[in-house]
Amino acid sequence: MSKHYFLGQASKYTWSHRLAHTFAFGRKKDSRALREFLAKKYDSDISHTALTKNGRSALAIALKANLEEGSDVIMNGFTCYAVIEAIKAAKMNPVFADIDKETLHFNAKTLEQAIEAHKNVKGIIVQNTLGNPVDIEAIEKVAQKHDLKIFEDMAHATGVFYKDGREVGTVGVATALSFGKEKSIDAITGGAVVLRDTTLPIIKAPRKTPKFAACFRARFYPLFGAIYRALSYIKLEKAWMAFLIKTKQVERSANNKLDLTERPAHFVAKMALKQFKALPKNGQKPIRKFTFVRDRDELIKKLRENGYYFDGEWFETPIAPERFYKKSNFNEEECPVATEVAKTIVNIPTQYSESALKPALKIIKEYEV
Repeated sequence: MSKHYFLGQASKYTWSHRLAHTFAFGRKKDSRALREFLAKKYDSDISHTALTKNGRSALAIALKANLEEGSDVIMNGFTCYAVIEAIKAAKMNPVFADIDKETLHFNAKTLEQAIEAHKNVKGIIVQNTLGNPVDIEAIEKVAQKHDLKIFEDMAHATGVFYKDGREVGTVGVATALSFGKEKSIDAITGGAVVLRDTTLPIIKAPRKTPKFAACFRARFYPLFGAIYRALSYIKLEKAWMAFLIKTKQVERSANNKLDLTERPAHFVAKMALKQFKALPKNGQKPIRKFTFVRDRDELIKKLRENGYYFDGEWFETPIAPERFYKKSNFNEEECPVATEVAKTIVNIPTQYSESALKPALKIIKEYEV
């Protein structure tokens, strides 16, 4: 195997993209330009559109603007801890709905079950897991029946279209976007919130400037990722990442704390807008493909031996990452499908060609269930 392939580590960045990101210069007008673009794209206005530190901060702002404190909010039973953090920051209560294996997302049936079990549900977060669109019409019908508000979490699904032709982000009362690592818009950090109900009070836009260390990490992570991938050829990639984390030159995505007062750097807004404008007009493909396997640890080891580093992204526990799982208070009995999926799923990157992935897919096929 002459080349290695990765799920993470800024693997979607080309050298030209990497250099442009590292040396980008942004100004206040770049942040305003992104806000104006998002307001127009998601049918709102600039006073109801704000740039945020990260996606979880955006989601918390959206919830606080639309629901009362103490409300129950339904979230996907297969997701990341950041969603729980956002709901709690809004002083609301997370409720898990079990998933459909075809979409990795709750459907109308499991949504109804969650509503029946929790009588104070006021909102629903739709995340379109890994960029796979849900049956939004069926979910809308349930929401309308119970007078619930839909919030669209866009981390995985920017530029994706639902089967009924509407673009993700144009359905709910609010749209929360993440520009973090490996998201559909990947500027390493940052996020945005768009309140689509313009009768609500305008957003008090976050204005606190990111610290120098945070800007440094955001600028150089694509370069650090390239070094990580290069060091994989001599088996030193883990030592390199351990060094970066210990010296705080890299921050684990799940550790990026929620902050309702901080905005992203202007250069991040500039790079995010560039990616938005490059989205395909006919719809973005999912950021991952997935399948289910037996003996996953053995499979991951075999893939690595053949140059495919497909571990470390949405594995092991229904609420990722594993180190935060106990804090999530996830009820495995209420979400048996999500619990089983977390034990057997393998994610496959979509940025590589079919020919590049062919050997990996052949190996995975041997383990599929």
